[in-house]
Amino acid sequence: MSPLHQSPADRYGKPDERPIAVNPFYGEANPTAGMTDAPPKHRMPNGPLAPMTAYQLVRDELMLDGNARLNLATFVTTWMEPQAGILMDECRDKNMIDKDEYPRTAELERRCVAMLADLWNAPDPSATVGCSTTGSSEACMLAGMALKRRWAHKNADRYPSREARPNLVMGVNVQVCWEKFCTFWEVEARQVPMEGDRFHLDPAAAAELCDENTIGVVGILGSTFDGSYEPIAELCAALDELQAKTGLDIPVHVDGASGAMVAPFLDPDLVWDFRLPRVASINTSGHKYGLVYPGVGWALWRDAEALPEELVFRVNYLGGDMPTFALNFSRPGAQVVAQYYTFLRLGREGFRAVQQATRQVARGLADRIEALGDFQLITRGDELPVFAFTTTSDVKAYDVFDVSRRLRERGWLVPAYTFPAHREDLAVLRVVCRNGFSSDLAELLVEDLGQLLPELRKQPHPSVPDKGAATGFHH
Repeated sequence: MSPLHQSPADRYGKPDERPIAVNPFYGEANPTAGMTDAPPKHRMPNGPLAPMTAYQLVRDELMLDGNARLNLATFVTTWMEPQAGILMDECRDKNMIDKDEYPRTAELERRCVAMLADLWNAPDPSATVGCSTTGSSEACMLAGMALKRRWAHKNADRYPSREARPNLVMGVNVQVCWEKFCTFWEVEARQVPMEGDRFHLDPAAAAELCDENTIGVVGILGSTFDGSYEPIAELCAALDELQAKTGLDIPVHVDGASGAMVAPFLDPDLVWDFRLPRVASINTSGHKYGLVYPGVGWALWRDAEALPEELVFRVNYLGGDMPTFALNFSRPGAQVVAQYYTFLRLGREGFRAVQQATRQVARGLADRIEALGDFQLITRGDELPVFAFTTTSDVKAYDVFDVSRRLRERGWLVPAYTFPAHREDLAVLRVVCRNGFSSDLAELLVEDLGQLLPELRKQPHPSVPDKGAATGFHH
């Protein structure tokens, strides 16, 4: 009879295979199953484990992950109502691409597109073209592809050629997906730098970078660096003036990953959407301020002319002719269903109430942090419920990277980073307030931060010389 707990050398003769002990009750019918085997890391195990044993092993691995509700770095939704979770569980086996097999799921996707077209003031919502995606990054890729293809059609006599290299104009503060798009699809990225206290795109500077090879200009609503909205209407006006002078007709894409689900409810008088004739397309993340678990995004085009027909594939699959415009194929329908549930559950008034509560938490938290005396606000959470802050000029003993590190010791994930070109001198902390981050949690954050300050003030100097390695967060 073998011992209950064998040593690795006894069983395998390989001392480097570390065994683990699992409570025998987790083994269910076979109480010794998995008790001496290390969790596999590089090779699939030879035999099965009892389900509860496998569950416990995986769960134990995940225990050291950060707490998602205390993650103030992410824009991604970390809380939904239980009913939404039930719906998602019931739909997780439905493949979104199988529209013939799951016609009602496809219909809910169509309804979401129609509702967003109306929300974003499309001149004719019934003519608006759109689709769900895995998130805003995919939606941006699709929008960029449409811009490039439209430009190629207009310049068929010159492109492709060595002299006609397409370019895309954007602020240096864009999300990294736009840099990926330019790299993947061989488009020159022309970035407007930050200057002084302007931390996003300047309309006049963007227009100056445009020429006959510009496929479009990207406006951000709002910036991931500080939560501010870029002036989309002013950008369109600058491009209108450029067209009047030069004849160049350059479209605008609005990257509304976060703001496109905030501004319509809290800033209805702000003109940024399809009310501007120059806005050709808009994207958003359903899994950010669309209040749905990841991952779902949306891409909408003003009309069929804005999305070249040849980019839409019609796939004869499983007995149906299905139009599809995506970078992937199979993906679950659960997130799309959850998005429709959220639209149905909240309505416009519900969304307004949720986003207003989140903005109030952001504003109140920003004021409380400023009142501590050691910090200077860059933004106040007045646009996106997001704000950035830095240390005041008289704070010499520590920096924002010290603050981020010490807060992490208490469970709070607050990113610290430097701004991009022309403002690399500015290092900030950023707080993203989301649905589920209550005023009570905000109060706890301020209390923890206040308790850290006396110790930080006693440091002889900031403790992390390598700022590039100071934080693992990315904007």
